[in-house]
Amino acid sequence: MSTFKRTMVGLAVAAAVAAGGAQAQVSDNVVKIGVMNDQSGTYADLAGPGSVVAAKMAIEDFGAAAKGMKVEVLVGDHQNKPDVGANIARQWYDVDKVDVIVDVPTSSVVLAVNEITKQKGKALLVSTGATSDLTGKACNANAIHWTYDTWMLANGTGSAIVKTGGDSWFFLTADYAFGHALERDTEAVVLKNGGKVAGKVRHPFPSSDFSSFLLQAQSSKAKVVGLANAGGDTINSIKQGAEFGIVRGGQQFAGLLVFLTDVHALGLNTAQGLLLTEAFYWDLNDQTRAFARRFAAQHKGAMPTMAHAGVYASVLHYLKAVDAAKTDDGTRVIAKMKELPTDDPAFGKGSIRVDGRKIHPVYLFEVKKPAESKGAWDYYKVRATIPADQAFRPLADGSCPLVK
Repeated sequence: MSTFKRTMVGLAVAAAVAAGGAQAQVSDNVVKIGVMNDQSGTYADLAGPGSVVAAKMAIEDFGAAAKGMKVEVLVGDHQNKPDVGANIARQWYDVDKVDVIVDVPTSSVVLAVNEITKQKGKALLVSTGATSDLTGKACNANAIHWTYDTWMLANGTGSAIVKTGGDSWFFLTADYAFGHALERDTEAVVLKNGGKVAGKVRHPFPSSDFSSFLLQAQSSKAKVVGLANAGGDTINSIKQGAEFGIVRGGQQFAGLLVFLTDVHALGLNTAQGLLLTEAFYWDLNDQTRAFARRFAAQHKGAMPTMAHAGVYASVLHYLKAVDAAKTDDGTRVIAKMKELPTDDPAFGKGSIRVDGRKIHPVYLFEVKKPAESKGAWDYYKVRATIPADQAFRPLADGSCPLVK
């Protein structure tokens, strides 16, 4: 059996088939959405099956069946490997007639899928892939970067920590495109704000043993150990760092990409005091709470991460654009998505820039102490809100070829 067949599961989302209306120029009379991510590895909890739940919720909330639009969802496990992701993308676009690929954690994978999407004239909605190059040198008219990126994370967490005294850093970096981009963007912020970088080390992705890397961080005497990794790598770094006495020795961990599920896995005893930047938290307001509880009811009681929220919101807006444009042609739908204002229960009202960057506020959170938590999944307190117009890299600074 091929890798693709082993790693892809087809899920049909029930919807009525109708001619005319929004279906008039929809290819094959069906809108096909491919959710591509890590279904069972280091990023499975933060995206994985939960992203499929989120996509299906968006289709339901859009009211596809009532509008006479048939929608199908395919699921592909890219195993965090660019070649696997690229093969799935080509199969989906060329054989299965998939119209849009969504989610796509792992920056090396998303950069490969981004290029194929551009070549095929399809659509790509990135929720979990982090590299800011998607709206920079790799930007094109067929992709939208929805939830967060490395520039946002660096400027949220990095600048806040430097400004509160964390002015010497050691980077522990996942050795692939995402880690490199996050290290690059955070180092720039640290230096801009008067800090210094005492050293850096890159670890294999994924990795289970961080002992030698943590010893280097410890011996650097840097005030802050910046974790330019994510998911299981971040969890293991912090757990093993506790065993080495990193925090007890006076150093501070900076989780540069931390998800709610990471904090859940670590527990508040270990994660308390950690500063992190996210674009969504389930307990922000009445809308986010209502959305999150519906999600949790369909996902084993787990509250959604910002990755899940991004999949939901991007798919909902995509379907609105298909309906408005009366086509599922990738380039035309992406253009319509940029034209229409965004509005959803996860992020509220927002917009999408010409470079494909979705714009919304982001939040600097601190993980609560165990005594401060009032119950399950009550993990964050807001330290600062970064307004939408300040949260992401200025349009003129990204070198996107679409920006004139």
